[in-house]
Amino acid sequence: MKTTITPRVRTLVLLFLAVVGMLFAGAGTASAHAALTGSDPSSGVVVNKAPTQVSLTFSEKVATNDNSLRVLDPKGKRVDVGKPSNISGTTYATQIRSGLPDGTYTVAWQVVSADSHPVGGAFTFSIGSPSKTTVSASAEQDVGGGLVGGLYGFGRYMSYAGFIVMVGGAAFVLACWQRGAGVRALQRLVVSGWVSLTAATLWLLLLRGSYTTSGKVGDIFDLNLLGQVLQTKTGASLVSRLLLLAAAALFIAVLFGAYDKREDEEKRDLTFGLAIGGGVVAAGLAASWALSEHASTGLQPGIAMPVDVVHLLAVAAWLGGLAALLVSLYRAPADNPVGRDAVRRFSRLAFGSVVALVATGVYQSWRQLGSWSAFTDTGYGQLLLVKIGLVALLVGIASISRRWTRRLADPARTSVAESSVTETSVPETSAAAAEDAEAEVREPEKEHVTASASTSASTSTSASASNGSGDSKRAAQLARQQAAVDSTRQKRLRDADPNLFGLRRSVLAEAAVAVVVLAVTTALTTTEPGRTEEDAKAAKASSSSSSSSSSGALTLDMSFDTGGTDGKGVIRVDIDPARVGGNEMHVYVQRPNGRAFDVPEVKVAFTLAAKNIGPLPVTPDRIATGHWAANGIQIPMAGDWKVSVTVRTSDIDQTTVDKNAQIG
Repeated sequence: MKTTITPRVRTLVLLFLAVVGMLFAGAGTASAHAALTGSDPSSGVVVNKAPTQVSLTFSEKVATNDNSLRVLDPKGKRVDVGKPSNISGTTYATQIRSGLPDGTYTVAWQVVSADSHPVGGAFTFSIGSPSKTTVSASAEQDVGGGLVGGLYGFGRYMSYAGFIVMVGGAAFVLACWQRGAGVRALQRLVVSGWVSLTAATLWLLLLRGSYTTSGKVGDIFDLNLLGQVLQTKTGASLVSRLLLLAAAALFIAVLFGAYDKREDEEKRDLTFGLAIGGGVVAAGLAASWALSEHASTGLQPGIAMPVDVVHLLAVAAWLGGLAALLVSLYRAPADNPVGRDAVRRFSRLAFGSVVALVATGVYQSWRQLGSWSAFTDTGYGQLLLVKIGLVALLVGIASISRRWTRRLADPARTSVAESSVTETSVPETSAAAAEDAEAEVREPEKEHVTASASTSASTSTSASASNGSGDSKRAAQLARQQAAVDSTRQKRLRDADPNLFGLRRSVLAEAAVAVVVLAVTTALTTTEPGRTEEDAKAAKASSSSSSSSSSGALTLDMSFDTGGTDGKGVIRVDIDPARVGGNEMHVYVQRPNGRAFDVPEVKVAFTLAAKNIGPLPVTPDRIATGHWAANGIQIPMAGDWKVSVTVRTSDIDQTTVDKNAQIG
């Protein structure tokens, strides 16, 4: 019997392809998940003598290789030597050759963040004085983008979709409709989920080396890169996922094999064992994402990883179960239709999944954003708002489905609907369908008459062997006609129930929105978290402020008045190089006419109120009339520091003035 695709299912497939196309056709550079928070030398700074090394500080630990940190001279030649090393915490450094000439040098970096995503960039610094350079130092390199990046993103989408369909479909069979284990359409759905997840995992494993390094298509089949991938956290996660998929294959074989062949009463004991085993495998598969991506780094990873596992399982139970219900409503055979009890059980399962999704989603949002402003000021927050809106729409459509489910379960409504079908045979809402069905019934009857006449004519002139062949063909034709009649009647009766018809349409709408939700969720997993993006913006602002002067020095002018007849003057504070670490400070005290002011005492204090640091007192030494200085002043971190200067002009007259400055 030929299987046809209904217009609604065809529309859903086209929507799926459109969403995937929009996501990956415009995919550019993958968003970074580890931010560069500092460097030495700083971006754009001019130093007097060549440094011995270049160090980069990130917001989290990163993975490096031989080419992760490159220092290029004005002609584009590498001047770094040796492999990058982790010198402390999240700071990584590479040594550079001694005796470098003056000019502008480019630092290009490409690393893999702790949550498995590649990140890269470039900046320049100068020795002596700036010069022309042949190296293009863009703000962000094309890391994780291009064709390989698009293919990798598609693989991620298919892995999530396969996991959801496989786990959700199996959960639907065990928890909601055990008789569905014998439905071929459901079997194909779950198996297709397993195949998609397995193929996508192999696909990601093959692409991973090129995705995190060169981004070249030719490097996809580089066995050396594949060997390096297998030694990383992400590679180990993908391999463990493949091993768990082998166990999942055994589970599926039992579910649609021995389990399906048992009687309903015999299934109870096996159901418990399959539920425990399947739950363990599903949790392990979900953990393969949690242990290598967002949840594994940042704030509270010990809490975030189990929460992420629960979140993924809830998504699978809801959306995967929804896909299974949709297939059951449209493709279940007439002799084994999805029952009202099964629909009601799934309604309860979906409600529990939504509750779990909301609880875990709130925690994940707080962890990844950290502030309300990040919802609108960061790309991650804006995409999260889109997802929240889609989930709200999905919940709204689900509430309509629950109303149809309650009507299906209402005995009074059900009996009225059945009696209406019995009395009228064809309700008003499906009159056209009934007419088509009757036409289809009459057509086979005509064909039967024609076939019978033809057979009678041939019988009178054929041998006995030919008679036997004609009888078998006629029997096969009659069987096909009877099957068509039965199928038409069954479809007419199924469509005659307005409650079931309404449920099918609302579930189809849910599935359409779920496809888009999954696409947005996949995009979120490759988007820089709001916390990291805001930290990166703050670090860039601090770096720009500290390098605004070509010398790297900071000058503050403050007027003071200690009172009395000779208490007015001007203080100028010079801080060099005005960044984290050791600094040199000079304080000049002058009269209003610009002449040096000989005062008995000057004190300075540094306070970073945002971090509750300070005041850090500094007592400079008197160098000359009106000139005070101090060396080795340690600034512990970058920020908006308040510089307070206390000046005493006599034994009893003194005052304190202050001014804020971006240091670091």
